[in-house]
Amino acid sequence: MSERKRSFPPVWRGDARLLVLGSLPGEASLAAARYYAHPRNQFWRLMGEVIGQELEPLPYDERLAALLDARVALWDVVAEAERPGSLDAAIRGHQANDLRALVGELPELRAIGFNGATAAKIGTAALGEAPLEVALVRLPSSSPALPRAYKEKLTAWLELRTFLTC
Repeated sequence: MSERKRSFPPVWRGDARLLVLGSLPGEASLAAARYYAHPRNQFWRLMGEVIGQELEPLPYDERLAALLDARVALWDVVAEAERPGSLDAAIRGHQANDLRALVGELPELRAIGFNGATAAKIGTAALGEAPLEVALVRLPSSSPALPRAYKEKLTAWLELRTFLTC
């Protein structure tokens, strides 16, 4: 049995319009205690395009502050799970984060973006059957494990902009 891995606390403010959910931090992120720390993960580049601010050169705390200022919240769908390595396909015996509770704290929320298929599958199930009055957006994973061209990923991620504007 592999060691259980745990997600980080959510990054959010009550005025968030967009909640971006990953699956579970990978090895590089867990080692650095930072969201999306793997140098080839394109999350910070993609989100920089979404909010119109280059995030990659910023220190981590400033990246998070820029997301919050842009009214973006960040979390993972998995609270803890067994997973050797970093691949989502290896997640076993997961416990979901209480996504409904966080959504309940975000009265201005317009959309939830799922970073990858695993985040979408687990997150949709964790949100439950009761209808939400927000859009659920499935995004191509920012992970280097998804062999799609950056421009193709970017086209999908840029759709998030509409939820951040008035």
